[in-house]
Amino acid sequence: MIEWSEPQRMLRGAVRQFVEREIATNLDALEHGDTPPYDTLRKFLKTFGIDVMAKQRFEKQIAQEKARLAGQPEPEQDEEERDPAMAEMMRGEETAMRMIPTIELCRYCPGMVTAMGVSMGLTAGTIMSRGTLAQKERWALDLLTMDKIGAWAITEPNSGSDAFGSMKATCRRTEDGGYILNGNKTFITNGPYADTIVFICKLDEAGVEPKQRKVLSFILDSGMDGLTQSKPFRKMGIHSSPTGELFLQDVKVGPERLLGETEEISYRSGVKDTFSAERSGVAAMALGITERCLELSVKYAKERVQFGKPIGEFQLIQAKLAKMEIARINLENLVFRYIETVAKGRSMTLAEASAMKLYAAQTAVEVAMEAVQIHGGNGYMAEYQVEQLARDAKILQIYGGTDEIQITHIARDLLSRD
Repeated sequence: MIEWSEPQRMLRGAVRQFVEREIATNLDALEHGDTPPYDTLRKFLKTFGIDVMAKQRFEKQIAQEKARLAGQPEPEQDEEERDPAMAEMMRGEETAMRMIPTIELCRYCPGMVTAMGVSMGLTAGTIMSRGTLAQKERWALDLLTMDKIGAWAITEPNSGSDAFGSMKATCRRTEDGGYILNGNKTFITNGPYADTIVFICKLDEAGVEPKQRKVLSFILDSGMDGLTQSKPFRKMGIHSSPTGELFLQDVKVGPERLLGETEEISYRSGVKDTFSAERSGVAAMALGITERCLELSVKYAKERVQFGKPIGEFQLIQAKLAKMEIARINLENLVFRYIETVAKGRSMTLAEASAMKLYAAQTAVEVAMEAVQIHGGNGYMAEYQVEQLARDAKILQIYGGTDEIQITHIARDLLSRD
């Protein structure tokens, strides 16, 4: 894949029109007015039928699972799915159609992608990949359509990158087969407004060292006794993505809320799979930020006059613009590579996803800061969008694993090879 196809460009144009009409014109309210993004995101999903397609995919998967559990033949595949070449094309097209909205939303409002991705991707995806059939039917569909908002809670006040080693949140078995949950979680995307929460904790077992304890996950609903959701944090960037804390004090749950309804599958490996998927999406986010920064910088370089001529005629400014364009091309190629990888039916390894995230995050920050520099004093002002994009870009180097953690995963993979 070396360029977007005509249908993909048409989708990109339609999404861009929506973003410029519905989001760009309301950016101040979303970024500075404490306006939650969820109504706008629901309108976005409905406008492009994403909620309907999500429901159709969900119903198809559930029908297949029910047939398998009943020992019946699975529903017959469509002709396109039976043809390997056609199936590959469909996987690629579906992935591309998922990446394009991410890119376009990030040109103006990266926080909205974070809020949507955690709800529809991390939270719903975790339930769909590791939950029982009953759990999927009870919780997943509303998350996939954003009728309800989801949060994925792993980070704790003193854990950071050492998510498992420093994890203090616990679950304790009760005599009636349920569990008592305790612990605090912080930096939780959608935490203040989440309807459904995947809560990750360690099983409190006598005689088992904390580092060796099983990591289990539970599905919680807002309003449960003992569960408190904080107000949104004030933070540096991605203001349109509400972030908060969760406090659990003796929250009693039944066994039906244990993800997968078994303790035999530790969630440690599941988290790695989740991180791989999350990190792969950062390239699309970085591309959107980079495209917009470059667009604004070229426009400004043509209009801003110093020493009697547009600053775009100065070689130092030209060098900055040229490097930004190279970065844009590289990021776009990473996105194309990811689409092709999924089309081939292969998942990225953790090291591959880490390499993609590391480069994409660093590149987005470098480009955004250069955009501020090109704009000079104006670039430091909130009236110019590059100020917002520079703040927003920085989070890409922190969440989903810091740059330093990505380097560790890449190096470990390299050193483990024969």
